[in-house]
Order: sequence, then C-alpha cells, then structure tokens
Amino acid sequence: MRFQIERRAEPSSFMRFGAPVYATFSTLVVSSIMFALLGHNPADTLFAFFITPLMTINGISEWLLKASPLILIGCGLAIGFRANVWNIGAEGQLVIGAVCASGVGLFYPAPESTLLLPLMVIAGMAGGMVWAAIPAFLRARMNTNEILVTLMMTYIATLLLSLLVHGPWRDPDGYNYPQTALLPDAAMFELFDPMYRLNTSILITVVAVFAMWFFTERSFFGYKMSVGGAAPLAARYAGFKQSRSIWVGLLISGGLAGIAGMAEAAGPLGQLSAQISPGYGFAAIIVAFIGRLHAVGIVLGGLLLSLLYLGGEAVQLSLGLPSALTSIFQGMLLFFLLASDFLIFYRFTPSPKPTKGGVT
Repeated sequence: MRFQIERRAEPSSFMRFGAPVYATFSTLVVSSIMFALLGHNPADTLFAFFITPLMTINGISEWLLKASPLILIGCGLAIGFRANVWNIGAEGQLVIGAVCASGVGLFYPAPESTLLLPLMVIAGMAGGMVWAAIPAFLRARMNTNEILVTLMMTYIATLLLSLLVHGPWRDPDGYNYPQTALLPDAAMFELFDPMYRLNTSILITVVAVFAMWFFTERSFFGYKMSVGGAAPLAARYAGFKQSRSIWVGLLISGGLAGIAGMAEAAGPLGQLSAQISPGYGFAAIIVAFIGRLHAVGIVLGGLLLSLLYLGGEAVQLSLGLPSALTSIFQGMLLFFLLASDFLIFYRFTPSPKPTKGGVT
C-alpha cells in the first residue's frame, strides 16, 4: 500500500505545546539506552547529568549564567522566525558583538570611566546589527537566501576573531595564548556575589524577555510580522511589507546576539578569546523552537539547554564521558522536536489507487 503526505487541516494546539515535552522525554529514553550500551548505569548517569550540577549554589549560579545568552539570543531569533526570517548566523553576530565591545573596552582612552560599560553595550549591539544588516540588505534587495548568507558569515566572523587574538590584539604577556589582555574593571559587569560568576548582565536578558513578549503579543507591528510569516499572501494583500519584517527580524536578532557576545567578554571571561562562545548562537536556535517562539517558552528552553551544557561538563569530570555528549543531546532534542512538529502538521494517508488508464 502506498502512502502520501498531506497537511492537516487543523493541527492540534495541545500537541504543538506538548511537543517539547515529548521531545525531551524521547531524548531521555534514547540517551538512557546509549548510556547502557556504553557500560554506564543510566539512572546514575542521568542523575549526574541533570541533578548533581544544581545541588550547589555555585551550580545554580553557573546554570543561570549559561542560560542568559541562550535566552537573550533566542528571543531575538524568535521575532524573525515568526515572520519566516531565518537567521542561522547568530553565532557570528555574537562574535562580532564581542569583538566590537572588547575593542572599546581595550582602547577607550579613559579606562576608568563609568561610561565605558554602557559604550561597550552599545558597541556590541551595533556590531551584531551591522553584521546582520548585510544579509538583510541582500535578502530585501536581491532576494538571496538569508539562511545561507547568515551561516556563511559566521565563518567570516570566526576567522576575523582568530586573526585579532592571534595577531594585533594578542596579549603580549599572555604566554602566546590566543587572547587579549584583561578588560579594565570599569568594563566588567558587577558580580552579585564575589564567590560566584553570576553577574548583572542577566538583568539585560530579563528586560529583553519582557520586551520580546510585549513586541510579539501586544504590539501591532509584532502582529503584522506574525501574520506575514503565517500567511504571506494575505499579509501582502493587506499591505504589509515583507522587506520591513526582514530588516526588523534580522536587526533585532543580530543586536541581541551582539549584546550576548559583549556580555560574555565583559562577564565570565573578562577578555576576548578565540573560544568566546561554546556555540550559544547555534544552540539558541533550538531554544527558540523548544519555546515555540514564545517568551515564556524560550526562558524554559534556555534553562534546559543551559543544563545540558552544565551537565556535559559535570559528567566529563566525574564519569570521564566525552564533552561531545552535550552536542549529542542537543542534536537528539532538535531531531525529536522536528519529528513531533512534522507529525503535528502533516499526516500519512493512503494514496488513491490508479485505474488501468492511469487516471485516479
């Protein structure tokens, strides 16, 4: 019997919001099987991965610290995704934001000025927006594919960062490591507690979450972007300009990614290095989809992905498991989420049998 794929007339709203739960559960089941095949007790390994890191105040501090850039970038990406503007290069925009902000922090003539940190925030945001403006211009004027352009520009940003930290910006007293000198104290976010790394940059993320919720759920332009993404033809007839959505979606997501990069340099790292990000820009794509492009869901998704990073480091130290385990978890989570979405929006139906004359 042959089958064909057809779109469901009315996808279940309950299943749409339940899909992240099903994807997470499926990931846990498959990972348990994987741990058993590797010779580890699944229950003990999952406990060490998901529970042990949160049993100390330092663990909770690191959890929130890693969740902050994921949530911040995820909020920006979700605005564009709602309008079918697919920014896949947030990692590159994060890198450029970190580069621009660190440049201000390192070379500003008054390193003790109270204006230094706000100027770095502006520079990080501007750097991310400029980097995102290039694919926005190409998409709006030349109809290029923003997925490919944003993704390829990530490699350019990474190579530019490598050039700077290996060359003119490298710390002469850094024992030849690819990193800059430490940023001055005025360029650093204040710690909530000197014993832990959690700092006030998390407040920017909190403001961004509320701003994203208001923009998408309460503003007219946010409504136009959502309509344009869900029904492009209807939006066109209603006079909604797609080019405006392209610019807004990419500039907002690029700006927030740039701020996230700036917060990494001026927060837990304290300098610009070749490893400014462990892949936050790519992981934030998963965060946005797990959160169903909604502010509250993105917060929950960011906390989950942050726990994957933290748990991966914990089992690497305690059980000797490879660091790639975090990427495996992220990949499985995204796979099961996309599979759930496919079954929510589409279904398999028997194909009609052709007649002898070839006409159904």
